Amino acid sequence: MPIRYYTDQLHREVKIPLLPQRIISLVPSQTELLYDLGLSTEVVGITKFCVHPDSWFRSKTRIGGTKDVHFDRIRALAPDLIIANKEENRQDQIETLAQEFPVWISNIQSLEEALEMINGIGEITGRTASAIPLVQQIRENFASLHNMIPPSPEKAVPTVAYFIWRDPWMVAGGDTFIHEMLQTCGFKNAFAHIHRYPETNLQQLPAYFPANTTPLVFLSSEPYPFKEKHIAEIQAVIPHAQIRLVDGELFSWYGSRLLHAPAYFKSLIHSL
Repeated sequence: MPIRYYTDQLHREVKIPLLPQRIISLVPSQTELLYDLGLSTEVVGITKFCVHPDSWFRSKTRIGGTKDVHFDRIRALAPDLIIANKEENRQDQIETLAQEFPVWISNIQSLEEALEMINGIGEITGRTASAIPLVQQIRENFASLHNMIPPSPEKAVPTVAYFIWRDPWMVAGGDTFIHEMLQTCGFKNAFAHIHRYPETNLQQLPAYFPANTTPLVFLSSEPYPFKEKHIAEIQAVIPHAQIRLVDGELFSWYGSRLLHAPAYFKSLIHSL
């Protein structure tokens, strides 16, 4: 079988068959991308969190979670390509898999890196012809979002706290893809100065918003499934805040779902 060397987003050189026939995806958003690139036959394994598309979730072999893969199931599938992500998967598990199989790893904090990932996966799977127009359409959709948002002075930019977890309460910090999406929408992340996904004390939450402004709080649908009942907990601490339940997939999934994110963001902005 012909072999080529490809460079992943961790700048690792990975030896991959020219046209992989047995692919395992360890990342939900990239699983959906593989579907949209037309790799239904080639993808043989996914995680239990790869819920899109539903037909794959019901039919493909599940090899565990994103952070607790079952090595025996993966070995039984004999993949010739595994697609992983630096943040979503555990380093020790990926290093173990890389000793036996080709593992291509994405590393994404920005929209541009997400588009590079889409092109990269298109290249390694022989679907460049599908990936290029997909990337172009995503660029155009985000350009229309940018054109809709007028430039604002710094003091007029709405400040938002984006919650991803409860008990403990956790928010999206400044070096995350969610942060990039908030900025794209014209928001200022209240926790931009903190790395990754820090825990926070609800009682201290008001201090993260500028004085004499209306705080914005977004409660994500994932990974913690925030519901209407959780709004009251935040409202009790900041009575004058605007609090919204938001679609976490459209803020944090960096595959082909990005096609739909700008339209959702426009609707969200209008609702505020």
